[in-house]
Amino acid sequence: MAGTFVDVSMYDRPGRGSGLLDVFRWRYLLRVLIRKGTATRYRNSTLGWIWSYVKPASQFAIYYFVMGIVLQNHRLENYAVYLFSGIVIVNLFNEAFGNATNSIVDNRALVRKIYMPRELFPVAAIVGAVIHFLPQMAILLVVCLLIGWVPTVAGLVGALLGLFLILAFSLGLGMLFSGLNVRYRDAQNFVDLIKMFSTWTSPVLYSWVLIAETFHNYPWATFLYTVNPITVAVELFHVAFWEPTVDTTEGLPSFFGWASLCAVILTLCILLIGQAVFRHYERTFAQDL
Repeated sequence: MAGTFVDVSMYDRPGRGSGLLDVFRWRYLLRVLIRKGTATRYRNSTLGWIWSYVKPASQFAIYYFVMGIVLQNHRLENYAVYLFSGIVIVNLFNEAFGNATNSIVDNRALVRKIYMPRELFPVAAIVGAVIHFLPQMAILLVVCLLIGWVPTVAGLVGALLGLFLILAFSLGLGMLFSGLNVRYRDAQNFVDLIKMFSTWTSPVLYSWVLIAETFHNYPWATFLYTVNPITVAVELFHVAFWEPTVDTTEGLPSFFGWASLCAVILTLCILLIGQAVFRHYERTFAQDL
């Protein structure tokens, strides 16, 4: 009938949702996606979840043999704990970031058929990475307890803050590159480069003091190195799990507090940029896939 108006305020226009806020409104679908990712990870695998222990243990053994025995990097007491407490957090970043980047492409069948907030896919990928981070964390805790680790409240709070920082950083980068990856598959190559550099550009295999000594004439370079959110998270894990097991440590940089604040600001900026890029490209996800 002419002049009749239909109230459409109750309906959501596809691609015009509330971004990450929609994840809380669609919690049921988020749980479904998480279960799906967890169930299919080791489908048709004989060892199944055992691989969640074997892979990090093998990576640790290789790094420890090369850096701790062949290159005799014994400057740090309890180097094995120092190494592994850094590896677990870097592994979490690499898996969360990589899975989030591929989350839209890997779920192309759902993206093409039905509408749901697309942010559900990278968020589910991040949560799945956390689930597979837990076995590595369990190994680290057992080793620390065996050598006399006594946790501190400050250390555990710092580790939680480092964990949240890594997850937020991974989510921001994951949304940024998952949006680009649908349209430009070259984005995956940049992701692989970032993951490769993540281990070597943070104090996992060595101490931050080596960086400070190398750039002693350029203190700003050491500061920029520490601003990396991965570096901040790794150092917080060292404080929580490695420092209580040794008699003396080199401590944290004097500017670590300011560097951590800059890392938080950088992470928030990455989250905002990642969300903006993701929403820009999500309108054509179904066509591009």
